[in-house]
Amino acid sequence: MSTTYQVEVTKAGTESGASLLRRFQRKVQDSAIVPKVRGKRYNERAKSKLATKVSTLKRLTKRVEIEKLKKLGKIKPKPIRGARKSF
Repeated sequence: MSTTYQVEVTKAGTESGASLLRRFQRKVQDSAIVPKVRGKRYNERAKSKLATKVSTLKRLTKRVEIEKLKKLGKIKPKPIRGARKSF
């Protein structure tokens, strides 16, 4: 659901197009529409409880499977980051 914002400016008498545009830009800036829209741009819905549980279960089963394969020697354990190499 998108929210619509309205800012209206009417031309006053012999006002030039440039000054009308300047007044419009000032009104848009004062209404703080642009920061609101930019802030909402990357918002995502929160996951439901069920989706969170499902993803957690998948992660845990995957972790158990990887540990099992490491113990069997089928995959190499990742080296610890920042550890010094022995020569």
